[in-house]
Amino acid sequence: MIYEEKTIETIPVGPLGLIPLKSCSALGAKVDEWLVSWRKERESEHKSSIAFAGYQRDSYIIDAATPRFGSGEGKGTIETSVRGDDLYIMVDVCNYSLTYSLCGMTNHMSPDDHFQDLKRVIAAAAGKARRINVIMPFLYESRQHKRSNRESLDCALALQELTNMGVENIITFDAHDPRVQNAIPLRGFETVQPIYQFIKHLLKNEPDLQIDSDHMMVISPDEGGMSRAVYFANVLGLDMGMFYKRRDYTRIVDGRNPIVAHEFLGSSVEGKDVLIIDDMISSGESMQDVAKELKRRKARKVFICSTFGLFTNGLAKFDEYYENGFIDRILTTNLVYQTEELLSRPYYINVDMSKYIALIIDNLNHDDSLSELLNPTKRINKLLNQYRSK
Repeated sequence: MIYEEKTIETIPVGPLGLIPLKSCSALGAKVDEWLVSWRKERESEHKSSIAFAGYQRDSYIIDAATPRFGSGEGKGTIETSVRGDDLYIMVDVCNYSLTYSLCGMTNHMSPDDHFQDLKRVIAAAAGKARRINVIMPFLYESRQHKRSNRESLDCALALQELTNMGVENIITFDAHDPRVQNAIPLRGFETVQPIYQFIKHLLKNEPDLQIDSDHMMVISPDEGGMSRAVYFANVLGLDMGMFYKRRDYTRIVDGRNPIVAHEFLGSSVEGKDVLIIDDMISSGESMQDVAKELKRRKARKVFICSTFGLFTNGLAKFDEYYENGFIDRILTTNLVYQTEELLSRPYYINVDMSKYIALIIDNLNHDDSLSELLNPTKRINKLLNQYRSK
């Protein structure tokens, strides 16, 4: 079914308002285009009623700003009325490209700065909006999700801060540990897996794949990502394997115990295409070691699928591994900031998530169920059947 032909069965919670912060402006503009297109085409006998006031617009983006004073302090402003609106605020806490002046010096924005700006915009709405929803693709402080010894629980505290400010729903993608939602049990929290989009873009760019257990395998680069890889393998009907990291717990380098070796558990990968699945590429060292080890074990092609491509140590090592044949393709989403340098790489596939986010926003605005959107099995099977028939 074409989405604009969707039958409207519920009235909107309120007029739709989209506030992409500066960190998320490009993705927000794409999401807005989808929403405008669908709602212009969608037919309903109720669209002229007062409950649908403001349903069709040329843009749903509400102008908001987070300017800074010379001291580095900031504030949030919203340029138009949001009274009674159903607001969706989008933020990319990983966008390090933005800067501000701090006592005459240029300072790059950190995740802490972006999170503060998000709270400023929520505060600027001043309780006038009908409902406030936050779309935070990379969940702020999601790697600090559990307490070991005497340390902070940053992610849980951040979620509680947002809900205490009146946020009703928090939408994130591939949370490092979904159990962090236990911190806010009475509020909406959805962690979305972009599996369908990964498969769609991989099949679009690789015409000669055979997707069955004899020719393909799913690999988890560590024990923490097992559940993600198991789900991916089950949906595709593939076998899976896992690497676990042997660490040197007597030393700490850059805040962590260094990895001594990657040990493999699973059946033979010889002659098979392998999909390495993880939630993020940070420095990328683990992915590089796993890819090299898989090629040593005579894997045919190595594809790396990661929701968030941070590439904190740059791309030089990935370029080297691509040239040496250890890596064939890298797929990451546009949910976090991407450099032009990354987008220009021949091995890189950009997985666009704007349509998926627009679908989630449209359904939430109508108070529709997200179950079908969050479970992509039917769409994946349809996609695989089309690919095989070609």
